[in-house]
Amino acid sequence: MSGVALSIRNLHKSFGGVCATDDVSLDIAGGELHALIGPNGAGKTTLISQLSGLLPADRGTVIFNGRDITRLPAHEIALAGLARSFQITSIFADMSVLDNVAMAVQAQDGHSYRFWQPARKDKRLRQPAMEFLQRVGLADRASSLASAVSHGERRQLEIAMALATTPQMLLLDEPMAGMGPEESGRMIEIMQSLRGEKTILLVEHDMDAVFALADRITVLVYGRVIASGSPAEIRANADVRRAYLGEETDPC
Repeated sequence: MSGVALSIRNLHKSFGGVCATDDVSLDIAGGELHALIGPNGAGKTTLISQLSGLLPADRGTVIFNGRDITRLPAHEIALAGLARSFQITSIFADMSVLDNVAMAVQAQDGHSYRFWQPARKDKRLRQPAMEFLQRVGLADRASSLASAVSHGERRQLEIAMALATTPQMLLLDEPMAGMGPEESGRMIEIMQSLRGEKTILLVEHDMDAVFALADRITVLVYGRVIASGSPAEIRANADVRRAYLGEETDPC
């Protein structure tokens, strides 16, 4: 791991009297797989939305690779190399799996979607698209319609599309939600293969996966960071255990 890739300082967002993120400060090192965990309603998705530019912060700053991206729109943040998977990725159900990834490659190159019909036959798009599908274990599903793939394969496709934008950092919001053990195992393998290559912020409820994958873990409760450290430190933290037993109260 290298220096700090993402630096969050005093990030705050309220909805009425509810603090969704409450002065969150956090540093994520380059190449680190950093997990963000917490009970339901802790503010995890709100934080991811702020980082990706989908939700403006009330106050605070977000620095990505030395650049202040706090007020940038989502598309500029994506072009800066910070990609959010799943919630901002659009899958076109009536297109093939390969076409979906080729379209993501095309978008990264800055081409207009108006030229998609001739571009879908362009080897300059399809060859890298196939490589991304191989990376996530979907090469044998390349010609299948996206509407025909399973839930787990859809999540793999979304990872491939995110990778096709050549990001430096991935924001993954519950990639294993709704998956069975076999599908979860494949997703864990994909994320293991990306460790050290991409900086990753992972929001996930599967604690077995979190503790198997994460270099560091941050725990969010009612929008506040209550602990941040190695998996061993988080396991031993009494505040974390209390939070998961429901003993924390909302400060707002």
